[in-house]
Amino acid sequence: MKRWNGWGEESHLYPLPDSAARYLAEQLGAGACLPDAAIEQVLAAVPPSRLASHPLISVDPEQRLRHARGQSLPDWVALRSGQIGNFPDGVAYPTSDEDVRKLLAYAQKTGVKIIPYGGGTSVVGHINPLPGGAPVLTLDLSRLNRLLELDETSHLATFEAGIAGPEIERQLRARGYNLGHFPQSFEFSTLGGWIATRSSGQQSYYYGRIEDLFAGGHVETPIGGLELPPHPASAAGPDIRQLILGSEGRLGVITRATLRVRRLPETESFHAAFFHDWEQGVAALQAIAQNGIGVSMVRSSNATETTTTLALAGKDDLVKWADRGLRTLRYGEARCLFVFGVTGGRRTARQAYRQASAVIREHGGLLTGTLIGRMWRKSRFLTPYLRNTLWERGYALDTLESAVKWSAVMDTANEILAVLKNGLTDVNERVLAFAHLSHVYADGASIYVTYLYRRAQDPDETLRRWQVLKGAASRVILAHGGTISHQHGVGLDHAPYLAAEKGELGMRLLAAARRTLDPQGVLNPGKLLED
Repeated sequence: MKRWNGWGEESHLYPLPDSAARYLAEQLGAGACLPDAAIEQVLAAVPPSRLASHPLISVDPEQRLRHARGQSLPDWVALRSGQIGNFPDGVAYPTSDEDVRKLLAYAQKTGVKIIPYGGGTSVVGHINPLPGGAPVLTLDLSRLNRLLELDETSHLATFEAGIAGPEIERQLRARGYNLGHFPQSFEFSTLGGWIATRSSGQQSYYYGRIEDLFAGGHVETPIGGLELPPHPASAAGPDIRQLILGSEGRLGVITRATLRVRRLPETESFHAAFFHDWEQGVAALQAIAQNGIGVSMVRSSNATETTTTLALAGKDDLVKWADRGLRTLRYGEARCLFVFGVTGGRRTARQAYRQASAVIREHGGLLTGTLIGRMWRKSRFLTPYLRNTLWERGYALDTLESAVKWSAVMDTANEILAVLKNGLTDVNERVLAFAHLSHVYADGASIYVTYLYRRAQDPDETLRRWQVLKGAASRVILAHGGTISHQHGVGLDHAPYLAAEKGELGMRLLAAARRTLDPQGVLNPGKLLED
């Protein structure tokens, strides 16, 4: 069963080795093991439902609790402390377009607000009921999970939108295909959620972001169904799909999607290299992107992320062996890890590997084989479980991300890290912050930052510390012309910064689309747009 107040399955643990605990204590100070609220305590605080009876709706308190929050750090503070505040009044599990239409009609008739819900993995507040106001109904789309059609001639697959990542790949693999969309939340996030938030997978350089994979589909809106035909290309006016992509449940409920799929690759492997410093690794990554070298993923970690990743992995013997060898070769404290993958046909994969390796060597990199690459692949969907362990050891962990043009990448990344590192000096607390670049493009790259700090005895203080750090980093991103979100969407947490990116007319255009498709304001109020 999934945790109600953390990440993933209850049965899955991510142990923290003693050496890793010592490392964190050295960096941040010893964490305090603070008690969490018990589920019985929280369930006792769930208020009575305000919904009129409906055959598709459950008002069970535990179901409402499990749909009250996502996976953002504010969500964790609320869930772990039991101070959740707002719950949906009910949860519905539609199994068809007709069910969704009935629920939308019910909401319009009764004044209920509806929150579409995929896998509950949002890290920016997409699925949270707002305080006060009308009753709230959460639409859990997890029972819309079928493969409806596979057009093997056109390489198009149509799925219902509530299907989760592993089930997509399982059903496609059985027919010799894959989608290749692998966000870190892959185990639990859903197709509809990917589309609604413009998700990006870890191998998007090869497979494409979700907007590249999304060919068409169907959206149920409060005023009717919206069909999005899967044309290979079209010059027939603006592309309505682009309006649905990133719409975060404000314009309608995505019920099915047609995706561009591929034959299973003949081969795939992941490799690692070390650079003397991050600047060298970033230069190599830029060269790979701008020369169109056909790798499937690239990731260049800074020195602190390199050290922290190895420390938290608990592979003490491997780390000591690697440290001795790298120091002998004059890769010292500033050394940085670089991971890349090659995927596809054997010939093209070999060519991509040779070309990438040549660039790495040209920029002073040392190729180290596939051991670290295999470790990365094995753990890439497991590392979110580390948040549970760290929280229980007294540490809060959050991430943030952006994308900027190459000319601004290093300045932006370094300034973000600086404001995070110094962000809690008012309470004499240290912050461990580190970054990597990934999801590269010819004109720029995404910056992915992870930061940790000690939890306070008071959950409100833990939340305040997050607000200080998140706000400071967000202002740096805007100052350098970066996007407020490369892959996590807007939700509640990024909404204050969206107008700076879209402009006044852009925001008015989005609001007009919302009023057209949802004139009563039924869908996911407060997310993406204020109205």
